[in-house]
Amino acid sequence: MWVPLVENNEHDKPGADYFVKQHIERILQKSATIDTILLACTHYPLLAKKVREFLPSAIQLVSQGEIVAQSLVDYLQRHPEMAGRISTGRQRKFYTTDDAADFEQKAGIFYGKQVKASRIEL
Repeated sequence: MWVPLVENNEHDKPGADYFVKQHIERILQKSATIDTILLACTHYPLLAKKVREFLPSAIQLVSQGEIVAQSLVDYLQRHPEMAGRISTGRQRKFYTTDDAADFEQKAGIFYGKQVKASRIEL
């Protein structure tokens, strides 16, 4: 249920509270020793603030995005030869195999600003 909340731009609305709270309670019922919850979906960091509201303060909340970013930094530091193969300061282009307008609306939520996408066929 959390993915549709994000994709329909409802993740920060009061109605999302019910679903976030319900799922957090379900998770916490699994074990009294839970000390960390991993937001392991690309959509879930947008729900992190709401998730934190319903988690006991002793439980750590970790986003997979942070882990991936840290892993990439580590990889690039260990492989300096990659710097010559990576473009920086370039234009970003967004492509989708689905409806471009729908992609633009949803991608804008994640990216934090409007994006322009082109539809391609594979």
